[in-house]
Amino acid sequence: MFLNDFFYLPRSDRRVIFTLLVIGVVLCGLYLCFGSNDNNESQKVALSDTIRKAEQNLGKSVGNIDYYYDDKSDRVVERFSFDPNTADSSQLLRLGLSKWQVKNIYKYRNKGGVFRSREDFSRIYGLTEKQYRELEPYIRISSDYQQARARWAEYKGNEYVRDSIKYPVKLKFGETISLNNSDTTELKKVPGIGSGFARAIVSYRNRLGGFYDVTQLAEIDGLPDEALDYFRNDHAPVKKIAINKLNVNQLRKHPYINFYQAKAIVDFRRLRGDVQDLSDLRLLKEFTNEDINRLRHYVAY
Repeated sequence: MFLNDFFYLPRSDRRVIFTLLVIGVVLCGLYLCFGSNDNNESQKVALSDTIRKAEQNLGKSVGNIDYYYDDKSDRVVERFSFDPNTADSSQLLRLGLSKWQVKNIYKYRNKGGVFRSREDFSRIYGLTEKQYRELEPYIRISSDYQQARARWAEYKGNEYVRDSIKYPVKLKFGETISLNNSDTTELKKVPGIGSGFARAIVSYRNRLGGFYDVTQLAEIDGLPDEALDYFRNDHAPVKKIAINKLNVNQLRKHPYINFYQAKAIVDFRRLRGDVQDLSDLRLLKEFTNEDINRLRHYVAY
């Protein structure tokens, strides 16, 4: 009795549940009848697209096969004079060359290669000895390329005239140039010195007011130590600075005086008067003995 009361449903509820079950069964039947067909059709379409793409790729691959395995049986081979530097693809094919051999010739020419002699043509990748012997009598190198060959032979024979301005001849060991009077052209003759170092030397020399010793070149960052042997100290007078007249900004422009040292000099002048000798600056913490010794060459009182 208890179970009957628990599972008892009114007639209206039983009708609703029965209707929902019928609708569910109908929908499942429709899905099984039509939905699966749609899935099959979509799968078939996707499969057919995949097959079609594969066939296209296969067709492309097959189309490229004749590039590697060129069938020349249906071509009539001709013999005529040609210049391998200027002959186009149709001419080269008429001579009996394969498509991939023609492509190698074009690659060589596109990279700047020049056939300067008949023997140069024999070096084309893939060209057989038989093909070269058959084509050799018909190879004609134009005069333009023959001149290029002559210039190449001249260079190989050490008869090439060097551009001494663009590529200066370097100094031999034992030869020297002036430390303070050499321009950038002369400086580039020193082994290990190119345009960059030459400009750096001239710039540093102008900022200093001139070099008083060859060892000052070592103060240029990266300059090879071996280059110092090719300079001679000509003892040219250096440009000096008026230490008692210049302000802070003017003093600090010299490579041997930093901002704090320039300010210390100006403060010294304001408190104690003009600097009579650089030894007066030894009492200042901003100056070391080395600073004073190298600055002594550039100071005027």
